[in-house]
Amino acid sequence: MTWDLCVLGAGPGGYAAAMRAHDLGKRVVIVGSGATAVTLVPAMVDKAKHVTMLQRSPSYITSLPSVDPVAKQLHRVLPDRAVSSIVRWKNVLVQLGIFQLSRRRPEVVKRLLRKMLERQLPAGFDIDRHFTPRYDPWDQRLCLVPDGDLFKALRKGQASIVTDHIDTFTETGIRLRSGEELAADIIVTATGLRLLMLGGIRLGVDGTPVPVPERKTYKGMMLEGVPNFAFAIGYTNASWTLKADLTGEYLCRLLRHMDAHGYRQCVPRNDDPAVTERPLLDFSAGYIQRSIDQLPRQGSKAPWRLWMNYPADVLAMRFGSITDSAMKFSNPEPTA
Repeated sequence: MTWDLCVLGAGPGGYAAAMRAHDLGKRVVIVGSGATAVTLVPAMVDKAKHVTMLQRSPSYITSLPSVDPVAKQLHRVLPDRAVSSIVRWKNVLVQLGIFQLSRRRPEVVKRLLRKMLERQLPAGFDIDRHFTPRYDPWDQRLCLVPDGDLFKALRKGQASIVTDHIDTFTETGIRLRSGEELAADIIVTATGLRLLMLGGIRLGVDGTPVPVPERKTYKGMMLEGVPNFAFAIGYTNASWTLKADLTGEYLCRLLRHMDAHGYRQCVPRNDDPAVTERPLLDFSAGYIQRSIDQLPRQGSKAPWRLWMNYPADVLAMRFGSITDSAMKFSNPEPTA
């Protein structure tokens, strides 16, 4: 083999290795079509000889300015704290509106995304092949590129997109199923993500292992039958950190409640036989489907239901009651 580097995986380490190697002015192939791939391509084009994004199937990709024009105008008349709150809610509601429109009128969203692509891509670019997925918008995540940097790289000829399947690796690059040879000095695999629930922790209560896939999540942050244990699951249809922030706020409220009443233990338990189980994440992305059998479940109604709706979660987790029929508080004797 004559490759200079093959980066297997595009986490922080793989990204850093690729960035060091691309200073050599080599031909780079990035395998993938998700957020990592569309971020890597424009980051590497300035010094690489050429960057190719090789995808098995396309993703929906759109562009947003890196500096919010609304925030820029508001900063002229309002203090930073007020602007932050206004822009945050503006972004949340716009995102929620796009998601709901995608669910109810997917053809409308498809047309809007295509018009944006037509404005930013070179004339004659094969949008049907390279930017039109088989699924509807928001069946998988919608990728955002800041300031259209990916499209700029395509217009300038610094980058290209190939939609095909890998047949095999060769001494000079990749042979595709179509028979085409794709030359590569550096190959970065920005795909194949696998989720690892709880970071691989082996969870147990009093020495008894907890079968995580058989438990339901309480408010998307605790596991049924597991005391004093919380984690964060974000949104698949918005910024992940929105829900993570709410989880942190709710956990602080829960701890203050326990301190105020002298409780040492809280554990969610489901005593309602009407609550049925369903998959934790209703999302068709490959990295979700590959790991869905390792994730806990959600219930059919609150507080076991995992809502993908920030305003609803704000009401429930920031202002809702800490006590309910599912959360059991106690003050057991300490054990060795």
